[in-house]
Amino acid sequence: MTAYAALRAQLDTLTTEAFRPELAEIDRLSTLEIARLMNAEDATVPAAVAGQLETIAAAVDGITVRMARGGRLVYAGAGTAGRMGVLDASECPPTFNTDPARVVGLIAGGPSAMVKAVEGAEDSAELAAEDLAALGIGPDDTVIGISASGRTPYAIGAVEAARARGALTVGLSCNPGSALAAAAEHGIEVVVGPELLTGSTRLKAGTAQKLVLNLISTVTMIRLGKTYGNLMVDVRASNEKLRARSRRIVALATGAPDAEIEAALTATGGEVKDAILVILGGVDGRAAARLLTAADGHLRAALAQAQAPAGAADGGPAAATAAPGSR
Repeated sequence: MTAYAALRAQLDTLTTEAFRPELAEIDRLSTLEIARLMNAEDATVPAAVAGQLETIAAAVDGITVRMARGGRLVYAGAGTAGRMGVLDASECPPTFNTDPARVVGLIAGGPSAMVKAVEGAEDSAELAAEDLAALGIGPDDTVIGISASGRTPYAIGAVEAARARGALTVGLSCNPGSALAAAAEHGIEVVVGPELLTGSTRLKAGTAQKLVLNLISTVTMIRLGKTYGNLMVDVRASNEKLRARSRRIVALATGAPDAEIEAALTATGGEVKDAILVILGGVDGRAAARLLTAADGHLRAALAQAQAPAGAADGGPAAATAAPGSR
């Protein structure tokens, strides 16, 4: 059997590559009928993700422990899967004020592969190992391999290389019994079924990957104290919209008038979390920064310390008393 024939036989076994004869004349339907069909297909994805929530939560707990020690979260994939990882990583700095080096997206073939396919890159496990070696991956890091088929050599190679270096590993695929999930400590298999267009895994599989990566990065950041309730208190105000959002977040968290909000943001160099602590904790900007550092950035814990009675239990942890919107 030729290499091509062997690969074709392998693809024939994958749910994501299955042909759906009932859709063989989809091109004869009206535009609205096609849109309804596609929308109905997409509606099935969240239920498939729901079936993997326990595994996702276990992975997030492991990621959180490592990131709290200074580790990194690294996504690795090829094609659409790689682009999903790069997209999620690129959203973390503006949303959670993370250092860009803390959440990293690797795509087979490098940055140019974001807009143009790099031939052969996805077939190289060695390339993945080289990319991880360049990052100096170690035991405090987490590497998530992403592949709709679960057979992509680059994604599997990334997981295997990361595991050999002692990193936590997660394999995200959309086929059951995948090699990628088997290679990782946490195997997440979101089985969304055959695509509307045969083998076009940028559709349901891509949507599933986006939902799972949203879950992983968002819940991890919540666990790391990057939010206060459901407010993005670590948002980086890098443009006018985000500066306006920063003021709105402080207002929602504190209920303070505009003048007090402006004074608090000025006193803290525009840091939202610090400004909230200044207002709710009744401390100055420097004290807010010290309290947050001592609390590893967790606003509720820092606020509890600011509000604790003088001399309370050597400054030990206390229950947070304020909730967003209360003063």
